[in-house]
Amino acid sequence: MKKIVILIQNNALLFTYKTNQVIREDLMNTNIISDSELVFSDDYILENAKLVLPFFQELCEMNSIDTLTFQSNRLALFLLDFFKNTKVRTIRIKKQESTLYELCEKIIRFKNIRELDCYSIPNYLIELLDKHHIKVTTHSEILYLSDFMKENKLEHYSEMYYQRKITIYHKLTEEDESDLESFFKVNKYLKVIALLEFHRDDIEFILECLKSYRLKNIYIELHTNITKEEDFLYLKQLNKNYKNQKIEIGLYYSDEYLSDNFMKQVMINTMRLSGIVIVLFIMGMIGSIAVRNYTSLQEVSSIQEEVKKTMDNTENMDIPDKDESTSLTIKNKYIASLLTINPDVVGYLKVNNTAVDYPVVIGPDNKAYLRKNLYGEYDYNGWVFMDFRNSEKFLNDNTIIYGHNMYYSDVMFGTLHKALSADWYNNPENLVISFNTMYETMNWQIYSIYSIPKTNDYLKVTFTDAEKKMEFINMTKSRSIKDFGVEVTAEDHILTLSTCTGSNSRLVIHAKLLLNTESSAPDSSDNEPLSD
Repeated sequence: MKKIVILIQNNALLFTYKTNQVIREDLMNTNIISDSELVFSDDYILENAKLVLPFFQELCEMNSIDTLTFQSNRLALFLLDFFKNTKVRTIRIKKQESTLYELCEKIIRFKNIRELDCYSIPNYLIELLDKHHIKVTTHSEILYLSDFMKENKLEHYSEMYYQRKITIYHKLTEEDESDLESFFKVNKYLKVIALLEFHRDDIEFILECLKSYRLKNIYIELHTNITKEEDFLYLKQLNKNYKNQKIEIGLYYSDEYLSDNFMKQVMINTMRLSGIVIVLFIMGMIGSIAVRNYTSLQEVSSIQEEVKKTMDNTENMDIPDKDESTSLTIKNKYIASLLTINPDVVGYLKVNNTAVDYPVVIGPDNKAYLRKNLYGEYDYNGWVFMDFRNSEKFLNDNTIIYGHNMYYSDVMFGTLHKALSADWYNNPENLVISFNTMYETMNWQIYSIYSIPKTNDYLKVTFTDAEKKMEFINMTKSRSIKDFGVEVTAEDHILTLSTCTGSNSRLVIHAKLLLNTESSAPDSSDNEPLSD
């Protein structure tokens, strides 16, 4: 006879076999309940199944149970049938063992179960559960050496199976190609492949893999500046060749490239105009800019008022305590409340003694919010947004946030130029930036401020090793207008703010994450420190 201990934790029931710890006398009987803990013998459950069944169902109903956590597969097989008519949606297996076919057979008979969280599971069982719309989350890490797997955070088999978008940052190595092919064999949901560099052999390798594994409806994004006509013709021919397979290749030019080429054409045409036309054009532009800036300020102020009202009204909103997709605790519900305005909100940024005080969004690429506001409507000001390569859930090595320098109206990053003034950066209060997410409250210590001709060498999100990260840190420190005396190591997370200062230069601020001193009760539901 074994004793089964049942714990009620929030909206979950936890089932474990009795350990060697002594159970109190009043809990040794099968009909005793103390606080949120119950004890049954397995014999009692078998002999009194008709009594236990309604008891368990009533227990779930009274405590709004949606999750069952079992110590092992064996215990789950023994007890799962008692919860067939409940509203349980998630099954968790704690023991580091492979999930059994018999358990999966039981799970698919439950109409409400939508997720299985386990240590490991055979590939064919993931496919079986997926056919019944049950998502699988695994925790046994896959040991890969390639940068591709690391940069896309494909550490578990289930992540490879469900991944919808991958990004290839560099030219593929042999290890990358091997792991990428393994990924294509496993994945069932891929829709987008982003390539940040243009290499014909990489594109051809990817297309051959997609063809071999019969993957369709894939969009390949090339985030690079292609200028040669032969490259255009090459990509055009590939699109023709793979049209039947519903694979398309598209180009995403950098904002700098588009800006340069557009302005060159404008200058050539402008030189042909007469002096009178130029004067009239300039006068019209000045008037248009003045009206637009006034309108912009009013529109942004209106949005910010709505933001403040929403954040102040969290008590009247049904905001969960956890993010179901990651099991992270939602600590800053005022940020989570902004998801009702825009589901792309990922955090909130504030820079002291500037007008920078905005929710931060993230888009599918770095063009999405160049001319869209928080409502997703067209707006010349755009909005403050995070680099699409960054994770919205966890911190990368370098978190990058952009905003237009609307210095006439002072909206977005229009007042960030104050950071170049000695009166501003010599005030210690200004050197700590607040950037919070739903999951963490974070302060960032500025260690570098500079203005530089346009370049993208500071726009790196991840680093393959500590040496390369220190090279980046030393480079950004050497550019600073002042040595702020802040020690930065390869272990530190970095926050980068970037905006234009004219068409050919950038204002950049770098800060490192300070230790989170926010007080909180020690609780198993608290998040681990944000990390890659």
